[in-house]
Amino acid sequence: MCYDKSSPLTNLDKRTFHQRRLISFNKAALRIRFENCCKMSQDQFTFRRAEKDDIKAVREMIQELADFERMSNGPELSEADLIRDSGLDGGQEFCHIYVLIDNATNLCIGYAICFNSYSTWQGRSLFLEDIYVRPAHRKRGAGGRIFREVAAIAVQLGCRRLDFHVLGWNPAREFYDRLGATNLTKSEEWHFYRVEQQQLAKLTSELNSK
Repeated sequence: MCYDKSSPLTNLDKRTFHQRRLISFNKAALRIRFENCCKMSQDQFTFRRAEKDDIKAVREMIQELADFERMSNGPELSEADLIRDSGLDGGQEFCHIYVLIDNATNLCIGYAICFNSYSTWQGRSLFLEDIYVRPAHRKRGAGGRIFREVAAIAVQLGCRRLDFHVLGWNPAREFYDRLGATNLTKSEEWHFYRVEQQQLAKLTSELNSK
């Protein structure tokens, strides 16, 4: 709607015009803010593959994330396990570990762990197991930087989608909503299941006994 002062407008027309103009201004402001955040993120942080010297910090952050998720006894992996399973010892790579470095301090302030998966509907996929930023470094665009970098990796690998799970009470769900992620439990009623190690052994023994 173009507001021409010479044309007679009702109060409703004027209100609609000003509302649209306000929405337009808000969208422009958000776009500028997003572009500035991305630029600041590029200047402030370095995102790269983890090296052996990073794994101590990564293991610490895995525990910090587990504490936040109220599952402090969950992590059982050692630094050596992470080095082995990420292929940093020259062996087979079962997961990809990435870190976010604060350029001002050269400290590791966040990480992501992902691995290749496959969809019989869409083909190559990437699963994001963990994404974490230390509390002291939040509200700086660090989380958004990590997530976008992982999304870019998925694109580079020719993946059709990026999958991950989030606890129902975690306020980070709003963060993922803003980034365009779809809640499959809500939209498609998917539920995650898990078979623990003891049950895996039981199933294997049943197979061998037949």
